[in-house]
Amino acid sequence: MLFKKFTNFILELLFPKFCFGCQREGDYLCEDCRATLEISRFHRENSGRYLKDFYFALPYQNPLIKNLIQRFKYQPLVKELAKPLSSLIIEYFQLLDNRPNFTDFTIIPAPLEKRKFKRRGFNQAEEIAKELSHFWGIPLFSGCLIKIKETIPQVELSEDERKENIKEAFSVKNNQGIKNKKILLVDDVYTTGSTMEEAARVLKIAGAREIIGVVIARASPGEDHL
Repeated sequence: MLFKKFTNFILELLFPKFCFGCQREGDYLCEDCRATLEISRFHRENSGRYLKDFYFALPYQNPLIKNLIQRFKYQPLVKELAKPLSSLIIEYFQLLDNRPNFTDFTIIPAPLEKRKFKRRGFNQAEEIAKELSHFWGIPLFSGCLIKIKETIPQVELSEDERKENIKEAFSVKNNQGIKNKKILLVDDVYTTGSTMEEAARVLKIAGAREIIGVVIARASPGEDHL
């Protein structure tokens, strides 16, 4: 424990954190810049064919949230952004009047194909899921939902192309692990819903009782382009 604290101290000394909003030293998202993010206080039911509902903490239009999510996913990568980004989801649920109870849910992150995982070194959805699992005290089931087909990045495609691109891209590795379970499916951004709906379809076929999606931000088609 002491060694870890010492190591972290040295790393922060050599590589200090700077806020992505105002460049102030100390953290990747300072309190002042965090306060400018319009976290939603409401929820409107968003059901799909396989998703019972899905929740998003804030809209993707804000330049700061765009920057944070893109730096979390694309070079130069900042894996540590998982904590401040997941805290936005947590705060969103705390602000809701009719907040859902996830105590009997299992968290499953949207999977990343092997090539991207090797290049990035982590799955951004899984890092968010880890933080939510720890905060809510509910189990995380990683490696259950896997990506079996390489796809073109969804941000480059139209809505119809996204649906075709992601079709049959997922598989469930352990059906017994999700049979009759309530699933919290976690990803970073929801745009057309193609990825989350396809993942939910595969989970439903594998025996999941219900699937609810959770993301950091919701984008309109075209907004998620780099």
